[in-house]
Amino acid sequence: MRACEHAGIETLPVIVRDMDDDTAIIFMVDANLQREHILPSERAFAYRMKLEAMKHQGERKDLTCGQDDHKLLGKKSREIIAEQTGESARTVQRYIRLTELIPEIRDMVDEKKIAFNPAVELSYLKPEEQKEFLEAMDYAQTSPSLSQAQRIKRMSQEGQCTLEQMCDVMNELKKDDMTTVTISHDVLRKYFPRSYTPQQMQDVIVKLLDQWQKKRKAKKKEKQSPE
Repeated sequence: MRACEHAGIETLPVIVRDMDDDTAIIFMVDANLQREHILPSERAFAYRMKLEAMKHQGERKDLTCGQDDHKLLGKKSREIIAEQTGESARTVQRYIRLTELIPEIRDMVDEKKIAFNPAVELSYLKPEEQKEFLEAMDYAQTSPSLSQAQRIKRMSQEGQCTLEQMCDVMNELKKDDMTTVTISHDVLRKYFPRSYTPQQMQDVIVKLLDQWQKKRKAKKKEKQSPE
């Protein structure tokens, strides 16, 4: 409608549907989820809105009974959303967990500064703990690995999640950091023709390292040999 207003079009064909608020929310969410690019936080709130609307609407109420109505209804609703989106019910639930993050951490997930799985674990922290976690992350100048996020979550559950403890965890070297050396593509391109593939560059680097190692060993033997 807004596009037509800007274009000076006074009338446009429309389809008018009679629906309540919950049905309208579900319809809106389904339409938004069809977008080609959708941020993790947008998907998270979309799933949450749809789940809450379905609960309020009482969908699949025939599958629930007794005092566990609310719990069973929630479970069935997640399964329905999972079937409709092609996700697993667990994935839907994990996306919804992102809505428990404070805005600053949610933004970092959208910007890919914090990975999805660690972010889900951090969502279990209290809001004040999440704010302190940002300080710990800034202190260590690194994003959390999954194992680090899980440890911080356990500390929170045990009532031992302090800024100092989180700094200690975040300041530890990640396992990948101890076993992997990364050289950026831009750095390597200065030394290789553009026609070289990554495998060819690796082969040359390994060959040069072998030569360097042999020279070091030769020098070491010269120093150790008696005059």
